[in-house]
Amino acid sequence: MRSTTARTGGAFLTFIKSLSLSTRSQQEHSSAKKLGSYLVQTQFQFGLQVPGPRSYCTANVVDVGQPTPASHPQLLKDGEITPGITAEEYILRRKKLLQLLPEKSLAIISAAPVKMMTDVVPYTFRQDADYLYITGCQQPGGVAVLGHECGLCMFMPEAKSHDVIWQGQIAGVDAALDTFKADVAYPMRKLHEILPDMLRGSSKLFHNVQTAIPAYTKLEAFQELLFSNNVKDLSIYTHQLRWIKSPAEIKLMKESASIACQALLLTMLHSKMYPFEGMLAAKVEYECKMRGAQRMAFNPVVGGGPNGSVIHYSRNDQKIEDGDLVLMDVGCELHGYTSDLTRTWPPCGSFSSAKEELYELILETNKQCVELCKPGASIQQIHDHSVEMLQKGLKEIGILRGVPSRAYHTLNPTSIGHYLGMDIHDCSRINYDCPLKPGVVITIEPGVYIPSHFDGPERYRGIGIRIEDEVLITETGYEVLTASIPKEIKHIESLLNNCNGMGNDSHIKMGATVS
Repeated sequence: MRSTTARTGGAFLTFIKSLSLSTRSQQEHSSAKKLGSYLVQTQFQFGLQVPGPRSYCTANVVDVGQPTPASHPQLLKDGEITPGITAEEYILRRKKLLQLLPEKSLAIISAAPVKMMTDVVPYTFRQDADYLYITGCQQPGGVAVLGHECGLCMFMPEAKSHDVIWQGQIAGVDAALDTFKADVAYPMRKLHEILPDMLRGSSKLFHNVQTAIPAYTKLEAFQELLFSNNVKDLSIYTHQLRWIKSPAEIKLMKESASIACQALLLTMLHSKMYPFEGMLAAKVEYECKMRGAQRMAFNPVVGGGPNGSVIHYSRNDQKIEDGDLVLMDVGCELHGYTSDLTRTWPPCGSFSSAKEELYELILETNKQCVELCKPGASIQQIHDHSVEMLQKGLKEIGILRGVPSRAYHTLNPTSIGHYLGMDIHDCSRINYDCPLKPGVVITIEPGVYIPSHFDGPERYRGIGIRIEDEVLITETGYEVLTASIPKEIKHIESLLNNCNGMGNDSHIKMGATVS
C-alpha cells in the first residue's frame, strides 16, 4: 500500500504541473521569484517537506543535501558516507583522533565558510579537509566537537524555507545522527547554550585554527581556556592521521590520478590544434570533469614558451608560438582526493637541441629521485639529492658558472616535492625530514625555470621545464600513480607526430576506475 506521503506527493506534482502551465499562459505570474514564494506557502497543505521546485532526489528518498547511497546509487555503495569511504572508516578515524588527544581534552572543527564571488553569487563550495575527514559532511555551516565522553557531537544549521527554495535542502540534526553517525547532535542555535559546559569540563582544547568561527571563539569559556594557554591547533593531530592513507583512500587517489593522466594526455594531443594557453586549460578541465572529477585541484598552470619559467603561472592568456614548449601542471579532485602532475612538451612535435638538453637533465633527475622513494627516506633527503644532480648538470651545460648554489636557487627555488592527499599541499604540519611510511603519497617534481633576462647562454633563456609524478610509498618501495602518461622524449615526440593533428579520444573510457 502506498503511503500518505507518496499519495500527497503525487497530488503535489500534479499541482505543480498545472501551476506551471497556468503561469506560462499568464505573463503576470511568470516570475520565478513569485512561483518560489507561492510554493513555500502551498507545499505544507499537502503535508510535505519539499526541497524546492527542483528536488535534489526522488520523492521517496530523504534529501540530506549531499549524495547518499539512496539518492545516488551510481556514486555510493550501501554503508558509505562519501564515495569510497564507509561509515566504519569515519568512525575509526574519530577513534584514532581521540587516542591521540590527551584525557579531558576537547576538539572543535568547523566547516569551511562559504566564500562569495559577488554580493549574491558564492564560489563553488569546498569543504575543509579536516572537517570532511572526521565527519563526511560536505556542507557549510556546521561545527563538530569530539571528546572522550561525548564522542562526536555535531551542531548543524537549520534549513530556512527561502534558502531551501533557492539552494536546496541541507543536512540538519537528523542527518548528523543518521547519515554522519554522530553520537549526539543539536541545531547551531543551541551551540552557545551547550558548548560552554563542554568547554569548562575540559582541561585543554584543540581546534581547527583555519576555520575557527566567532560562534565559539567569543564564548567566555573559550576565552578562559585561551588565556590560560590551553587552546592549541588541532592540525598537529589530524595531519598525522591524514598523512598515511587507508586502502580506500589510496584507491580514490589512484582514480584521481588516472583521470588527470587521461585528461592531460588528450590535451597534449590537441595542443597543436589549440595554440592558446586558455584553450588548453579549458580542455584539461573539461576532460577531467567528463571523467567524474568534481573540480580541478587548482587552477591549471599552462605556461607556453617563457611563461613556463614562472613556477605557478596561472594567467593562461597567451598564444603559444610555434617551437615553444608548453609546461602544464594540472590536477583534479575526486570525492575529496586530489591529483597533481606536470608534463612539458613541444606542441610542434620535436624538441630543439637546447630544450632537449635541459629536458634530459630534468628527466634523469626525476627518475633517480623516484627510485629513492621508499620507507625510511624523506622528502628532504630526496630534495638534497635533486639539488646535487641539477647543480652539477646545469654547470656541465654551461648555465651555471663558478660556485653554483646562489644562481641555482634563482633557477629552481622549489622543493623536490610535497605530500598529497585531500589537499594539494597536504598535511603541512608534517615536516619534510620525517621518514616516509607505507601509505604516504608524495610528488616528485624537479624543474628548471630560466627567465628571458637570465645572464647565461642565449639559447637557454625563457625555458621552463618541470616533470612531476605522484608516488605512493609501499611496503617494499614505491608505485608511480602517474606512470600512464609519457615523459621520455622519444615517446612524447612519437605521440605528437602520430596523432594526425587531432586527439581522438574514443578509446578513453568516461568515469575512470582503478581496480
